[in-house]
Amino acid sequence: MLADWAERGTPKQREYLHGLLAAEVESRQASRRHRLLRAAKLPVLKTFDGYDWTAIHFPPDYGRQPLVDLDFLEQAQNLVLYGDVGTGKTHLAIALAAAACNQGYRARYFTTAALVMHLRRAKDDNRLDKELTALARNQLLVLDEFGYLPIDAEGARLLFQVIADGYEQRSLIITTNLAFARWGTIFGDDTMAAAVIDRIVHHGRLLQFRGESYRVKNALMK
Repeated sequence: MLADWAERGTPKQREYLHGLLAAEVESRQASRRHRLLRAAKLPVLKTFDGYDWTAIHFPPDYGRQPLVDLDFLEQAQNLVLYGDVGTGKTHLAIALAAAACNQGYRARYFTTAALVMHLRRAKDDNRLDKELTALARNQLLVLDEFGYLPIDAEGARLLFQVIADGYEQRSLIITTNLAFARWGTIFGDDTMAAAVIDRIVHHGRLLQFRGESYRVKNALMK
């Protein structure tokens, strides 16, 4: 039908109609990107522009280009950004989440401690199932500062539930300065930690960060 009506128009009319429809599509896409970025609740907006990649050691079968192309999202793969404090783990995680939103993916950012508190409040208010369903709608979940603060037994179980529910369903980005061997201290249970690691590494890659803290290197206080 649209093609039939287009044939009836003059070249100028068709040119105008094409421009109008293209502008409408771009407006809708821009609105969607804005909604997704707002829903992701990123603490700040970060991009890859000017990012220092020199601190990152990639796995042999993976590199910078497939990472920024977000190919891991298509296959619901995970990323563990592990290493020294201040070497760009959080910046990269946020930039990846922002890029995902700009490409139409649903993403959500939490510090690990904030997610645990969020889930605990939901459980206390008898709406845990609703919150877990809302989290499950995201194609990417970022857990920042994993292992920076202690988690009690109930919080560990809630965190385990989120990670287990997302297995092979969505991508997970974890930033941490703790090696896998120390994850038992996070959950207070080596068996639970082993189950979490098993799910994450099955479809995941480890990016290691080494170097001096950017904040210390550029600090006013010496």
